[in-house]
Amino acid sequence: MILFQGRVYDTMLQGELLGQLEARINDTRQGRGLEQEKVIRGLVRLGQELREELENAARGKTAGEAGNPWIPAWLGYLTRFLSRECLEYKIETELGVKAGKGRKSEPGGSTECGPGPSHEVYHYTELQKMETHILPLGTLLHITAGNMEGLPVFSIVEGLLTGNVNILKLPGNDGGLSLDIILRLIRLEPALADYIYVFDTSSGDLPAMRRMEEMADGIVVWGGDSAVAAVRRSAPPGTRLIEWGHKLGFVYISGYECKDKELSALAEHIVSTRQLLCSSCQTIFLDTERMDDVNEFCREFLPYMERAVLSSTGHVSLLSLFQPDILQKDSTVRPVESRFGSVNMAEAALALQQYNDRLEQMAYGNKKMRKLYPGKGCSLTACGDHELELSPMFGNCLVKRLPQGQLFGCLRRHKRYLQTAGLICREDRRPELMKILASGGVARITRAGTMSSPFAGEAHDGEYALRRYVRFVSREM
Repeated sequence: MILFQGRVYDTMLQGELLGQLEARINDTRQGRGLEQEKVIRGLVRLGQELREELENAARGKTAGEAGNPWIPAWLGYLTRFLSRECLEYKIETELGVKAGKGRKSEPGGSTECGPGPSHEVYHYTELQKMETHILPLGTLLHITAGNMEGLPVFSIVEGLLTGNVNILKLPGNDGGLSLDIILRLIRLEPALADYIYVFDTSSGDLPAMRRMEEMADGIVVWGGDSAVAAVRRSAPPGTRLIEWGHKLGFVYISGYECKDKELSALAEHIVSTRQLLCSSCQTIFLDTERMDDVNEFCREFLPYMERAVLSSTGHVSLLSLFQPDILQKDSTVRPVESRFGSVNMAEAALALQQYNDRLEQMAYGNKKMRKLYPGKGCSLTACGDHELELSPMFGNCLVKRLPQGQLFGCLRRHKRYLQTAGLICREDRRPELMKILASGGVARITRAGTMSSPFAGEAHDGEYALRRYVRFVSREM
């Protein structure tokens, strides 16, 4: 499916529409520019609509139950993010300017610097006689990963907040969710139709990808090392690459304040995110050198994991909340429930987990000092090394020993992939451990249960995203 100026087209028309795209974008960019207030207003209305969907689902008014806790948690964050307070805070924090209409720091300066969003900012100094304007980068091509439902929407929102025209290349497993939410946004704020184009294009369609890359002033790419490297090789010279690459999250445990509460929160986090996010816990490190402590922790923590799994199985997909006419008409895009018919989801999840357990045993079973602790719908693997690595995911977590004295060295060995650290420790030890984690390269330090609960205005991978989507233009008076 293709979204082109607010209308949905069949993928077979991709070549024709790509041929028209550059001219349409140029017309848009030569116009008055996108008013930031319209963007905010549309996003706020979208957030309100999604919040009502969630409330109805929670009351059992939507088909199926309330859904997998991971999905409402993600959608709940989106609804909180799509509030005026959060959106304005994000703009002001990341760009250092007031959200809304453009303003001058000093009276008397010109307010004209070509088309752009109405949040252009003007810094005027008597000495230099200069104005500095914050303008959109221009046209952004978003190439998103499929590890998080709704990630394309988050990427598009950031492009809109900075006044850019946005071309979205959907991930292969999106299933229609992102397109549905974007269509809702355009219905609520029609002015955004000229600033969002969506193509369900395969990454292997090199001619189509090349045409979209050539139109872009910046390419926003989310994904693993290979995906980012592929875009880096194909991007036209001079195109700004905005890379959100492969990152890993982990938990470090050095004592407890409230053991039962902290371990419960950690288990819920691992199960609810399915460990698919960069901020998910892949490895649990214990502040010990003893393998006996690692094995004892696995035996103690496994029941917490099983309880978290039990509370999350048997739920329907988020797509069951969103069934617009386009999804009903297109036989290739259907909600998960219709694709799987009457299959018992709890039984399917158990069968998949048993398969994952066998794969994990094959991968790790013969390795020195690795022991698998299988549970119902989850597992823990006690490992004898001290390295951060990607887990088998889907509720299958690695547990390792890492004394505090070796923590910094481990972080530096994996510095390119560090993102979120969940910290469990006594309160008096928190400042010392946070200092080690931060100096070692960790971008986010949180409580273990809130690793995947970011807030508006928070740096992503150590950077303010909106600053990467704009350009600064200085003009002499």
